[in-house]
Amino acid sequence: MVVKSELKLIKSLQQKKCRNEHGLFVVEGKKTIEEVLKSDMELYKLFAVDFEDFYVEGVEVNRISNKELSQVSSLKNPNGYLAVFHIPKQEQKILSDWILVLDGVQDPGNLGTIIRLCDWFGVVDIICSPQTVDCYNPKVLQATMGSISRVHIRYTELKAFLSFSELPIYGAFMDGVSVNDLKLPEKGILIMGNEGKGISDSVAQLCTEKLAIPQFGGITTESLNVASATAILLHEIRK
Repeated sequence: MVVKSELKLIKSLQQKKCRNEHGLFVVEGKKTIEEVLKSDMELYKLFAVDFEDFYVEGVEVNRISNKELSQVSSLKNPNGYLAVFHIPKQEQKILSDWILVLDGVQDPGNLGTIIRLCDWFGVVDIICSPQTVDCYNPKVLQATMGSISRVHIRYTELKAFLSFSELPIYGAFMDGVSVNDLKLPEKGILIMGNEGKGISDSVAQLCTEKLAIPQFGGITTESLNVASATAILLHEIRK
C-alpha cells in the first residue's frame, strides 16, 4: 500500500524544482508506462489501482486507491496507473545523423509532440535551450506517448553548442529559402524556435542556412504551429 510520504513525493513531482531535487519524474497511463519500462530508464516505483491487472516480470506493483491516485495525479481523470522513474543522465554523445535543436519552445503539448515526431523520423538527439519547457513536465510526457524513452534530450546553452559544431545548421524562418529548393545533406542540425518569437537573434547568427516551408494558401495564416512545422521539415530531411 502507498504511504503518505510517497503520496507527498509523487504530488511534489508535478513541479520542476522538485523533479530536479529528487531526480524523479512521473508517468501515467498503462500503455505509456509499459513503453517506458521497455527502455533503459530506471523504475523507482509502480502503482496501480487494479494491481493484479498489471504484470511485468521482475517489477513490483504497489496498490493505490482511486482516491489516493486522484490526489496525486496531474490528470483530470486518472486511468488507474502511475509510475515514478529516475531522470536519466543527459546523453553527451550524439547518436543520430540529424540533431533537432529547440530554441525556447514553451508549450508542453508542442514539445511532447515534437519528441514523438523525432522518434517517428529516427532523430534521437534533441538539444534544448534552458528556456525550453522541461521534458519531464506531466503534459509533455502525456503528449510523447512513451517516445520520451527512445529520444535523448539535453538542455544546454545553444550558442556554445552550435559554435563548436562542424555540421551545417539550418534554422526555420518565415523569410528563409524554400525547403523545396534546397538539397539537404545526410547530416545536419535543424533549429526550431519559440512559438511567438521564433529563433533568437544570437542563435540565428549561427545558422548556415535559413529555410522556410512554402505557403500555398492565403496570407491570412501568418505561421504554422511549431510542432506542425517540425513534422514537415523532418519529413523533408528524410525524403
